[in-house]
Amino acid sequence: MTTYIVRGIVLAVALVMSADAASQGPQPAAQTGRAVAAAATQARTGELDAIVEMVDAGHFEKAESAITSALGRMAETSPAREALLFERERMRRILMDFSLDESDALAKLRQQVPDLRQEEFDEWADAGLIEHRVIDGRKLYFNRSISNLFRLSPQAAQRRADPKPFRDGPMESFNAHHIAIAEAAMSSGESSVLPQRIRVTQTLTVNADAVPAGEAVQAWIPFPRDIPGQQEDIRLLDSEPAKLDLAPVSVAQRTVHMAKPARAGQPTKFSIQYEMTVYGRYHDIDGQRVQPTPNDPALGESLAERPPHIVFTPALRAFSRDVVGNETNPYRITQKLFAAVDRIPWAGAREYSTISNISEHALRTGFADCGQQTLLLITLLRLNGIPARWQSGMVYSDSQVGGVDRASYWNLHDWGQVYLAPYGWVPMDVTTGRLPGAVDGQGRSLEWFYLGGLDAYRIAFNDDFSTGFQPTKRHFRSETVDSQRGEVEWSGGNLYFDQWTYDFNTEVLLP
Repeated sequence: MTTYIVRGIVLAVALVMSADAASQGPQPAAQTGRAVAAAATQARTGELDAIVEMVDAGHFEKAESAITSALGRMAETSPAREALLFERERMRRILMDFSLDESDALAKLRQQVPDLRQEEFDEWADAGLIEHRVIDGRKLYFNRSISNLFRLSPQAAQRRADPKPFRDGPMESFNAHHIAIAEAAMSSGESSVLPQRIRVTQTLTVNADAVPAGEAVQAWIPFPRDIPGQQEDIRLLDSEPAKLDLAPVSVAQRTVHMAKPARAGQPTKFSIQYEMTVYGRYHDIDGQRVQPTPNDPALGESLAERPPHIVFTPALRAFSRDVVGNETNPYRITQKLFAAVDRIPWAGAREYSTISNISEHALRTGFADCGQQTLLLITLLRLNGIPARWQSGMVYSDSQVGGVDRASYWNLHDWGQVYLAPYGWVPMDVTTGRLPGAVDGQGRSLEWFYLGGLDAYRIAFNDDFSTGFQPTKRHFRSETVDSQRGEVEWSGGNLYFDQWTYDFNTEVLLP
């Protein structure tokens, strides 16, 4: 078996000789196995790309016809087959995300803006503030487009009959925790400070009768790995069921894998509990000390394009030129790009598996969630010769930083790392972004805290995106890019997000 990554989907495919090659007897190494599979993939790249473009353009009927035709001409063992089948699945997922027609969207918006005028709705939709797509001639609206509208349009927010504050995370506002980390780091000369011991419980519950009784339900729950100075001393305490497969620390998207038989009329529940130590991080970066990126082969992957989501497209090149200008200092370039992406407003996102190029999507739409912003920034940094890479996991709170109202807050979150010599790899969280006006007790600016620092209220599950699990998942993943909620399947196929739920709880044990 050989692993391919096609449009963010990890595919395990058998390498076999074509019928013609087999009939000719033994072949030179270049003509057998791996070479045949690669040639088959290359031969169909144009056809696959055309289908991807059809799906992106909303021509679903045309795409389905092309998929059916291509599959009919393709060997069962072709590595391109799975990519084509995923385009069919991608269309299904897009329709799940864009389930509102105009009357549905209008009715949903009028629940909050009772005197809404049709021309107002049309104006916001035409401006892209109410996210929608035209699919086979039908205008369909994103399920979260109405709640997103109030984040994207101050005018729309003012029209709400009962305005409600957004429930952002505690760390999205400057607070004493940021000051404590920065002051501890600067006084000690250490970049990792104020460790906290926490206990974490994660659960995944499959809906009753989502899988036929007696069939084995396979679940993968995200699990952290030790990252020196960020999260350490991770100890698995308990699980349900007790038997499990814990992926080795070398797996960038680490998981705990478990299996259970489904029972008629009952949900199937999986859970894990573990403890770990999480550190606050802060580098007091002096831009004048930052040097050009060294010529180090170890940084190569973190400088390269990685289709489909990290591609130096003409649009990104033009945006980069406008932002960076004539700046040459890597830190100043990073600051400029960080600030530019930070200015893109946050909005709830459609499923990543439905987007063919996330970084370009974030730039084109003009709004993005944390993962989309992070991939955009990573792409722009690499485009400018600055190494950057991915991290993601969960953020959480307690009563100390969140108060009573947000003591149990938690959320999925994505961020990254940037390499700045001589400091090395330092954290960056462009979604939490700049903290304008933030200063510590000595009057030192902490505006750029999240360019070089991290709070101690987050867990990293992933040090990369779109990589494989161990053990391997047989069917398509629900989330083909990230890994925060979990994954589930049975012999009959993948179980998508509408067929199960997940939960995450933390308890701070020691400050």
